[in-house]
Amino acid sequence: MISTWGRVFLLTCLPFLAAAVAAEVAVPPLVSRVTDLTGILPADRAAAIERRLAVFEERRGSQMAVLVVPTTHPESIEQYSIRVAEHWKLGRSKVDDGILLVVARDDRALRIEVGYGLEGILPDAVTKRIIEEVILPRFRAEDFAGGIDAGIEALERIVQGEALPPPRPGSGAPMAGAADAVLLLFIGLLLAGRVLQSMFGRLAGATLMSTAGGIIGWIVFSSLAAAIVLALLAFVMGFLGGMGGGIARGGRSGWPPGGGFGGGGFGGGGGFGGGGGGFGGGGASGRW
Repeated sequence: MISTWGRVFLLTCLPFLAAAVAAEVAVPPLVSRVTDLTGILPADRAAAIERRLAVFEERRGSQMAVLVVPTTHPESIEQYSIRVAEHWKLGRSKVDDGILLVVARDDRALRIEVGYGLEGILPDAVTKRIIEEVILPRFRAEDFAGGIDAGIEALERIVQGEALPPPRPGSGAPMAGAADAVLLLFIGLLLAGRVLQSMFGRLAGATLMSTAGGIIGWIVFSSLAAAIVLALLAFVMGFLGGMGGGIARGGRSGWPPGGGFGGGGFGGGGGFGGGGGGFGGGGASGRW
């Protein structure tokens, strides 16, 4: 019986495991404040944004960079932006004042990552407002350069001590309860798997829970990595009977607080580089 259900589990997870070998999108080298790998930014607009960010860094010290890629698939934009942040290391060391704006053109997604030192003045809610009210309306009009420039301007003003205008009436986030709904759904499926476990045995119940976890991970995060992690986690929890521990939500955006990014400035040869500040998951994402 064990070998039979073991084969069932392997067959269930095989699509996730097979797709996991898909190559991740490479992190480009950091050579300038604006890196556009898609060509959606006209050269003059990209140069103007580059100059603006250089002036901001010179005056304020905080470091900001923009990356535009075709896609982050098979990763979500949150996973990819964290990898970029860890490689680029924006923001001053021990000041942790880096900001990274990542745009995935074909995925129609963007994310702003905020370093530790700026999380107090740029909490997730404020960053989300900048995305929803400043950047996305321009992106939907195909004005990508204008959206990036306006978003940078809003970020700069807040870092320099200015506040955003009051929210527009009726501009509440429509997805405010989505995370909690997904969490409840996942718990419900796990509980159902526990019932099946009592009916058909530990391995059968764990396999069913693993299937549910993988499906939810794929639907919610559109990420094979998340699907695999949730599938394996659900299987282990079901097999060991460890339902009491629950699923822990991480800090801020729900991503693990590992790694860091921090900054420097221009190198001796005129290049641009980062320098070692910390990053803890602050920021927000959006789609157009």
